[in-house]
Amino acid sequence: MTRLSAHDLSVGYNKKVLIGGIELEIDAGEVVTLIGPNGAGKSTVLKSITRHLDLLGGTVYVDGEDAKSLTFRNFATKFSVVLTERLKTERMTCEEIVAAGRYPYTGFFGKLTQGDREIVAESMALVGASELADTPFEAISDGQRQRILLARAICQQPQIMVLDEPTSFLDIRYKIELLGVLRRLATEKKMSVVLSLHEIDLAAKISDKIVCVDGDRVLSAGTPEEIFRGDTVRRLYGLVRGDYNLLFGSVEMEKPQGTSRVFVLAGGGAGISVYRALQRRGIAFSTGILSENDVDYQVARSLATSIVSVPAFASVGEEDVARAAEETERAGALLAACRKFGETNARAEQLIALAERSGIPVYSSAAEVPEGSTEEGKDAE
Repeated sequence: MTRLSAHDLSVGYNKKVLIGGIELEIDAGEVVTLIGPNGAGKSTVLKSITRHLDLLGGTVYVDGEDAKSLTFRNFATKFSVVLTERLKTERMTCEEIVAAGRYPYTGFFGKLTQGDREIVAESMALVGASELADTPFEAISDGQRQRILLARAICQQPQIMVLDEPTSFLDIRYKIELLGVLRRLATEKKMSVVLSLHEIDLAAKISDKIVCVDGDRVLSAGTPEEIFRGDTVRRLYGLVRGDYNLLFGSVEMEKPQGTSRVFVLAGGGAGISVYRALQRRGIAFSTGILSENDVDYQVARSLATSIVSVPAFASVGEEDVARAAEETERAGALLAACRKFGETNARAEQLIALAERSGIPVYSSAAEVPEGSTEEGKDAE
Protein backbone atom coordinates (compact mmCIF):
# COMPACT_ATOMS: atom_id res chain seq x y z
CA MET A 1 0.00 0.00 0.00
CA THR A 2 1.57 3.26 -1.15
CA ARG A 3 2.05 6.05 1.37
CA LEU A 4 2.72 9.67 0.36
CA SER A 5 4.29 12.12 2.75
CA ALA A 6 5.92 15.52 2.65
CA HIS A 7 8.34 16.83 5.24
CA ASP A 8 9.20 20.50 5.80
CA LEU A 9 8.13 21.34 2.25
CA SER A 10 8.77 24.81 0.82
CA VAL A 11 7.07 25.68 -2.46
CA GLY A 12 6.94 28.68 -4.77
CA TYR A 13 8.08 30.14 -8.08
CA ASN A 14 11.38 31.56 -9.39
CA LYS A 15 13.21 30.44 -6.24
CA LYS A 16 10.86 32.56 -4.11
CA VAL A 17 9.20 30.62 -1.30
CA LEU A 18 5.44 31.22 -1.08
CA ILE A 19 4.57 28.57 1.50
CA GLY A 20 6.99 26.82 3.84
CA GLY A 21 6.96 24.23 6.58
CA ILE A 22 4.37 22.00 4.89
CA GLU A 23 3.84 18.59 6.52
CA LEU A 24 1.60 15.96 4.90
CA GLU A 25 0.87 12.32 5.70
CA ILE A 26 -1.40 10.53 3.24
CA ASP A 27 -2.09 6.83 3.63
CA ALA A 28 -3.33 4.45 0.95
CA GLY A 29 -7.06 4.79 0.45
CA GLU A 30 -7.29 8.31 1.89
CA VAL A 31 -8.82 11.35 0.21
CA VAL A 32 -7.02 14.54 1.22
CA THR A 33 -8.42 17.89 0.08
CA LEU A 34 -6.72 21.27 -0.02
CA ILE A 35 -9.06 24.21 0.54
CA GLY A 36 -8.45 27.94 0.72
CA PRO A 37 -9.21 31.22 -1.04
CA ASN A 38 -8.22 31.95 -4.65
CA GLY A 39 -4.50 32.53 -4.98
CA ALA A 40 -3.74 30.91 -1.62
CA GLY A 41 -1.26 28.46 -3.14
CA LYS A 42 -3.23 25.20 -3.44
CA SER A 43 -2.15 24.62 -7.04
CA THR A 44 1.45 25.47 -6.17
CA VAL A 45 1.50 22.78 -3.48
CA LEU A 46 0.03 20.16 -5.82
CA LYS A 47 2.40 21.01 -8.71
CA SER A 48 5.36 20.79 -6.35
CA ILE A 49 4.30 17.36 -5.10
CA THR A 50 3.96 16.11 -8.68
CA ARG A 51 7.31 17.55 -9.89
CA HIS A 52 5.71 20.09 -12.21
CA LEU A 53 7.52 22.68 -10.06
CA ASP A 54 10.89 22.30 -8.38
CA LEU A 55 10.79 22.02 -4.62
CA LEU A 56 12.40 24.96 -2.83
CA GLY A 57 12.92 22.94 0.31
CA GLY A 58 11.96 19.71 2.02
CA THR A 59 11.24 16.29 0.60
CA VAL A 60 8.31 14.36 -0.87
CA TYR A 61 8.41 10.66 0.00
CA VAL A 62 6.64 7.75 -1.66
CA ASP A 63 6.77 4.73 0.65
CA GLY A 64 9.77 6.30 2.37
CA GLU A 65 11.66 6.84 -0.91
CA ASP A 66 12.53 10.35 -2.09
CA ALA A 67 10.21 11.05 -5.05
CA LYS A 68 13.05 12.86 -6.84
CA SER A 69 14.90 9.56 -7.17
CA LEU A 70 12.09 7.95 -9.21
CA THR A 71 12.60 7.68 -12.94
CA PHE A 72 10.06 9.46 -15.14
CA ARG A 73 8.38 6.19 -16.12
CA ASN A 74 8.39 4.84 -12.55
CA PHE A 75 6.94 8.11 -11.30
CA ALA A 76 4.18 7.86 -13.91
CA THR A 77 3.20 4.39 -12.68
CA LYS A 78 2.73 5.77 -9.17
CA PHE A 79 1.22 9.21 -9.87
CA SER A 80 -1.48 10.42 -12.22
CA VAL A 81 -2.17 14.13 -12.41
CA VAL A 82 -5.16 16.21 -13.54
CA LEU A 83 -4.25 19.90 -13.66
CA THR A 84 -6.20 22.93 -14.87
CA GLU A 85 -3.94 23.81 -17.82
CA ARG A 86 -5.28 23.51 -21.35
CA LEU A 87 -4.15 20.35 -23.10
CA LYS A 88 -2.62 20.56 -26.59
CA THR A 89 -4.32 17.68 -28.38
CA GLU A 90 -3.53 18.12 -32.09
CA ARG A 91 -6.89 16.74 -33.26
CA MET A 92 -6.86 13.72 -30.97
CA THR A 93 -10.12 11.94 -30.17
CA CYS A 94 -11.31 11.56 -26.62
CA GLU A 95 -10.44 7.86 -26.69
CA GLU A 96 -6.89 8.69 -27.79
CA ILE A 97 -6.56 11.19 -24.95
CA VAL A 98 -7.63 8.57 -22.43
CA ALA A 99 -5.39 5.93 -24.02
CA ALA A 100 -2.40 8.22 -23.43
CA GLY A 101 -2.73 7.24 -19.78
CA ARG A 102 -1.35 3.80 -20.71
CA TYR A 103 2.01 5.15 -21.91
CA PRO A 104 3.97 4.10 -18.78
CA TYR A 105 3.04 0.49 -19.54
CA THR A 106 3.47 0.32 -23.33
CA GLY A 107 6.64 -0.50 -25.24
CA PHE A 108 8.92 1.86 -27.16
CA PHE A 109 6.37 2.29 -29.95
CA GLY A 110 3.46 2.90 -27.56
CA LYS A 111 1.35 0.10 -29.02
CA LEU A 112 -1.74 -0.78 -27.00
CA THR A 113 -2.56 -4.39 -26.19
CA GLN A 114 -6.11 -5.72 -26.00
CA GLY A 115 -5.80 -5.47 -22.24
CA ASP A 116 -4.84 -1.80 -22.53
CA ARG A 117 -7.86 -1.11 -24.73
CA GLU A 118 -10.16 -2.78 -22.22
CA ILE A 119 -8.75 -0.54 -19.47
CA VAL A 120 -9.34 2.52 -21.68
CA ALA A 121 -12.97 1.52 -22.25
CA GLU A 122 -13.53 0.77 -18.56
CA SER A 123 -12.05 4.13 -17.55
CA MET A 124 -14.30 6.04 -19.95
CA ALA A 125 -17.35 4.12 -18.77
CA LEU A 126 -16.48 4.86 -15.14
CA VAL A 127 -16.78 8.63 -15.74
CA GLY A 128 -19.81 8.32 -18.04
CA ALA A 129 -17.96 9.30 -21.21
CA SER A 130 -18.15 6.18 -23.41
CA GLU A 131 -20.23 7.98 -26.02
CA LEU A 132 -17.44 10.54 -26.54
CA ALA A 133 -14.83 7.96 -27.64
CA ASP A 134 -14.69 9.02 -31.30
CA THR A 135 -15.36 12.73 -30.69
CA PRO A 136 -12.45 15.17 -31.18
CA PHE A 137 -11.29 16.40 -27.78
CA GLU A 138 -11.32 20.00 -29.02
CA ALA A 139 -15.03 19.70 -29.93
CA ILE A 140 -16.38 18.88 -26.46
CA SER A 141 -17.43 21.15 -23.59
CA ASP A 142 -15.24 22.10 -20.64
CA GLY A 143 -17.23 19.80 -18.38
CA GLN A 144 -16.80 16.88 -20.77
CA ARG A 145 -13.08 17.61 -21.03
CA GLN A 146 -12.80 17.38 -17.26
CA ARG A 147 -14.36 13.90 -17.34
CA ILE A 148 -12.07 12.76 -20.16
CA LEU A 149 -9.00 13.94 -18.27
CA LEU A 150 -10.17 12.09 -15.18
CA ALA A 151 -10.66 8.96 -17.32
CA ARG A 152 -7.07 9.34 -18.58
CA ALA A 153 -5.81 9.59 -15.00
CA ILE A 154 -7.81 6.48 -14.01
CA CYS A 155 -6.54 4.66 -17.10
CA GLN A 156 -3.02 5.20 -15.84
CA GLN A 157 -3.89 2.95 -12.85
CA PRO A 158 -1.82 4.99 -10.40
CA GLN A 159 -1.33 4.46 -6.71
CA ILE A 160 -1.68 8.21 -6.10
CA MET A 161 -3.98 10.56 -8.00
CA VAL A 162 -3.50 14.34 -7.77
CA LEU A 163 -6.22 16.66 -9.09
CA ASP A 164 -6.32 20.45 -9.19
CA GLU A 165 -9.92 21.74 -8.96
CA PRO A 166 -11.41 18.74 -10.81
CA THR A 167 -15.00 19.97 -10.34
CA SER A 168 -14.44 23.21 -12.26
CA PHE A 169 -16.88 23.61 -15.16
CA LEU A 170 -19.01 20.67 -14.00
CA ASP A 171 -22.71 20.94 -13.21
CA ILE A 172 -23.95 19.53 -9.92
CA ARG A 173 -24.73 16.08 -11.37
CA TYR A 174 -21.21 15.54 -12.66
CA LYS A 175 -19.59 17.11 -9.58
CA ILE A 176 -21.29 14.48 -7.44
CA GLU A 177 -20.54 11.66 -9.89
CA LEU A 178 -16.87 12.65 -10.27
CA LEU A 179 -16.29 12.90 -6.53
CA GLY A 180 -18.16 9.63 -6.07
CA VAL A 181 -15.74 7.97 -8.49
CA LEU A 182 -12.76 9.34 -6.55
CA ARG A 183 -14.21 8.11 -3.28
CA ARG A 184 -14.76 4.62 -4.73
CA LEU A 185 -11.22 4.50 -6.12
CA ALA A 186 -9.89 5.34 -2.67
CA THR A 187 -12.12 2.85 -0.87
CA GLU A 188 -12.07 -0.06 -3.32
CA LYS A 189 -8.65 0.33 -5.01
CA LYS A 190 -6.88 1.81 -1.97
CA MET A 191 -5.72 4.68 -4.17
CA SER A 192 -4.51 7.83 -2.42
CA VAL A 193 -6.32 10.89 -3.75
CA VAL A 194 -5.04 14.44 -3.25
CA LEU A 195 -7.10 17.28 -4.69
CA SER A 196 -8.02 20.92 -4.34
CA LEU A 197 -11.63 22.09 -4.18
CA HIS A 198 -13.45 25.40 -3.97
CA GLU A 199 -16.67 23.74 -2.77
CA ILE A 200 -16.02 23.33 0.94
CA ASP A 201 -19.37 21.62 1.43
CA LEU A 202 -18.26 18.84 -0.94
CA ALA A 203 -14.79 18.77 0.63
CA ALA A 204 -16.38 18.07 4.00
CA LYS A 205 -18.31 15.13 2.57
CA ILE A 206 -15.63 13.38 0.49
CA SER A 207 -12.44 13.93 2.49
CA ASP A 208 -10.66 11.93 5.15
CA LYS A 209 -8.39 14.90 5.81
CA ILE A 210 -8.60 18.62 5.04
CA VAL A 211 -5.60 20.91 4.57
CA CYS A 212 -6.28 24.65 4.86
CA VAL A 213 -3.86 26.64 2.65
CA ASP A 214 -3.71 30.32 3.51
CA GLY A 215 -1.28 32.26 1.34
CA ASP A 216 2.04 31.81 3.10
CA ARG A 217 1.25 28.90 5.39
CA VAL A 218 -0.90 25.88 6.11
CA LEU A 219 -3.40 27.34 8.56
CA SER A 220 -4.68 24.00 9.81
CA ALA A 221 -4.97 20.33 8.89
CA GLY A 222 -7.14 17.54 10.23
CA THR A 223 -10.35 15.63 9.76
CA PRO A 224 -13.41 17.48 8.41
CA GLU A 225 -14.92 17.35 11.90
CA GLU A 226 -11.85 19.06 13.32
CA ILE A 227 -11.47 21.65 10.57
CA PHE A 228 -15.08 22.74 10.20
CA ARG A 229 -15.65 23.16 13.92
CA GLY A 230 -15.26 26.61 15.41
CA ASP A 231 -14.07 29.54 13.31
CA THR A 232 -11.43 27.90 11.09
CA VAL A 233 -13.41 28.46 7.88
CA ARG A 234 -14.21 32.03 8.91
CA ARG A 235 -10.50 32.78 9.46
CA LEU A 236 -9.34 30.93 6.35
CA TYR A 237 -11.64 32.81 3.99
CA GLY A 238 -11.79 36.07 5.94
CA LEU A 239 -15.54 35.81 6.36
CA VAL A 240 -17.02 38.94 7.91
CA ARG A 241 -20.56 38.18 6.74
CA GLY A 242 -22.42 34.91 6.58
CA ASP A 243 -21.64 31.64 8.32
CA TYR A 244 -20.64 28.04 7.57
CA ASN A 245 -22.77 25.25 9.04
CA LEU A 246 -20.77 22.10 9.82
CA LEU A 247 -23.78 19.84 10.36
CA PHE A 248 -25.40 20.71 7.02
CA GLY A 249 -22.19 21.43 5.13
CA SER A 250 -23.73 24.64 3.86
CA VAL A 251 -23.04 28.35 3.86
CA GLU A 252 -25.67 30.70 5.26
CA MET A 253 -25.84 34.29 4.09
CA GLU A 254 -25.48 37.28 6.40
CA LYS A 255 -28.36 37.62 8.86
CA PRO A 256 -30.74 40.56 8.25
CA GLN A 257 -29.89 43.73 10.16
CA GLY A 258 -32.13 45.51 12.67
CA THR A 259 -34.59 44.34 15.29
CA SER A 260 -36.96 41.43 14.78
CA ARG A 261 -40.09 42.29 12.80
CA VAL A 262 -41.70 38.85 13.03
CA PHE A 263 -41.48 35.87 15.36
CA VAL A 264 -41.30 32.58 13.43
CA LEU A 265 -42.99 29.67 15.20
CA ALA A 266 -41.03 26.72 13.82
CA GLY A 267 -39.70 23.24 14.50
CA GLY A 268 -38.92 19.93 12.81
CA GLY A 269 -37.48 21.57 9.68
CA ALA A 270 -40.54 23.73 9.00
CA GLY A 271 -38.61 26.92 9.61
CA ILE A 272 -35.51 26.58 7.41
CA SER A 273 -37.06 27.66 4.10
CA VAL A 274 -38.92 30.46 5.89
CA TYR A 275 -35.73 31.73 7.54
CA ARG A 276 -33.94 31.85 4.20
CA ALA A 277 -36.90 33.53 2.48
CA LEU A 278 -36.98 36.24 5.14
CA GLN A 279 -33.20 36.64 4.87
CA ARG A 280 -33.46 37.19 1.11
CA ARG A 281 -35.99 39.96 1.72
CA GLY A 282 -33.85 41.54 4.46
CA ILE A 283 -36.49 41.00 7.15
CA ALA A 284 -35.00 40.49 10.61
CA PHE A 285 -36.78 37.81 12.65
CA SER A 286 -36.71 35.93 15.93
CA THR A 287 -37.81 32.32 16.25
CA GLY A 288 -38.75 29.42 18.55
CA ILE A 289 -39.73 27.40 20.38
CA LEU A 290 -36.92 25.13 19.28
CA SER A 291 -35.19 22.17 20.82
CA GLU A 292 -31.42 22.60 20.59
CA ASN A 293 -31.21 19.36 18.59
CA ASP A 294 -33.81 20.52 16.07
CA VAL A 295 -32.63 21.04 12.47
CA ASP A 296 -34.31 24.47 12.49
CA TYR A 297 -32.16 25.48 15.44
CA GLN A 298 -28.94 24.94 13.44
CA VAL A 299 -29.94 27.39 10.70
CA ALA A 300 -31.60 29.80 13.13
CA ARG A 301 -28.25 30.22 14.91
CA SER A 302 -26.89 31.82 11.74
CA LEU A 303 -29.91 33.86 10.62
CA ALA A 304 -32.17 34.77 13.55
CA THR A 305 -31.74 37.82 15.78
CA SER A 306 -32.75 35.70 18.79
CA ILE A 307 -33.97 32.17 19.53
CA VAL A 308 -36.33 30.89 22.21
CA SER A 309 -35.06 27.36 22.80
CA VAL A 310 -35.16 24.43 25.18
CA PRO A 311 -32.45 21.82 25.86
CA ALA A 312 -32.33 18.76 23.61
CA PHE A 313 -35.17 16.30 24.29
CA ALA A 314 -36.78 18.63 26.85
CA SER A 315 -40.48 19.51 26.66
CA VAL A 316 -41.69 23.06 26.06
CA GLY A 317 -42.95 24.59 29.33
CA GLU A 318 -45.18 27.50 30.20
CA GLU A 319 -42.16 29.72 30.85
CA ASP A 320 -40.90 29.00 27.35
CA VAL A 321 -44.27 29.97 25.88
CA ALA A 322 -44.19 33.18 27.92
CA ARG A 323 -40.74 34.06 26.56
CA ALA A 324 -41.91 33.39 23.02
CA ALA A 325 -45.03 35.51 23.61
CA GLU A 326 -42.81 38.41 24.71
CA GLU A 327 -40.68 38.06 21.58
CA THR A 328 -43.83 37.94 19.41
CA GLU A 329 -45.27 41.05 21.03
CA ARG A 330 -41.96 42.86 20.64
CA ALA A 331 -41.78 41.91 16.94
CA GLY A 332 -45.43 42.77 16.34
CA ALA A 333 -46.17 39.76 14.12
CA LEU A 334 -46.18 35.96 14.20
CA LEU A 335 -45.38 33.64 11.30
CA ALA A 336 -46.64 30.13 12.04
CA ALA A 337 -44.31 27.98 9.94
CA CYS A 338 -45.17 25.06 12.19
CA ARG A 339 -48.83 24.01 12.51
CA LYS A 340 -48.35 20.45 13.77
CA PHE A 341 -47.23 19.83 17.32
CA GLY A 342 -46.12 16.71 19.17
CA GLU A 343 -45.90 15.77 22.80
CA THR A 344 -42.73 17.72 23.58
CA ASN A 345 -43.78 21.00 21.94
CA ALA A 346 -47.57 20.84 22.39
CA ARG A 347 -47.59 24.03 24.47
CA ALA A 348 -46.06 26.00 21.61
CA GLU A 349 -49.43 25.87 19.84
CA GLN A 350 -50.76 28.26 22.50
CA LEU A 351 -48.69 31.01 20.90
CA ILE A 352 -50.99 31.23 17.87
CA ALA A 353 -54.08 31.72 20.04
CA LEU A 354 -52.27 34.25 22.24
CA ALA A 355 -51.28 36.30 19.19
CA GLU A 356 -54.80 36.23 17.76
CA ARG A 357 -56.35 37.34 21.08
CA SER A 358 -53.85 40.21 21.26
CA GLY A 359 -54.63 41.37 17.72
CA ILE A 360 -51.13 40.50 16.49
CA PRO A 361 -51.06 39.53 12.78
CA VAL A 362 -50.52 35.81 12.18
CA TYR A 363 -48.95 34.84 8.84
CA SER A 364 -48.53 31.46 7.18
CA SER A 365 -45.64 32.23 4.82
CA ALA A 366 -42.71 34.61 4.44
CA ALA A 367 -44.39 36.19 1.40
CA GLU A 368 -47.20 37.50 3.63
CA VAL A 369 -44.86 39.50 5.86
CA PRO A 370 -45.06 43.11 4.66
CA GLU A 371 -42.00 44.98 3.47
CA GLY A 372 -40.49 47.36 5.98
CA SER A 373 -37.60 49.72 6.37
CA THR A 374 -34.33 48.19 7.54
CA GLU A 375 -33.24 51.65 8.64
CA GLU A 376 -36.27 51.88 10.92
CA GLY A 377 -35.21 48.60 12.51
CA LYS A 378 -31.71 49.95 13.09
CA ASP A 379 -33.07 53.16 14.63
CA ALA A 380 -35.18 51.12 17.01
CA GLU A 381 -32.18 49.28 18.40
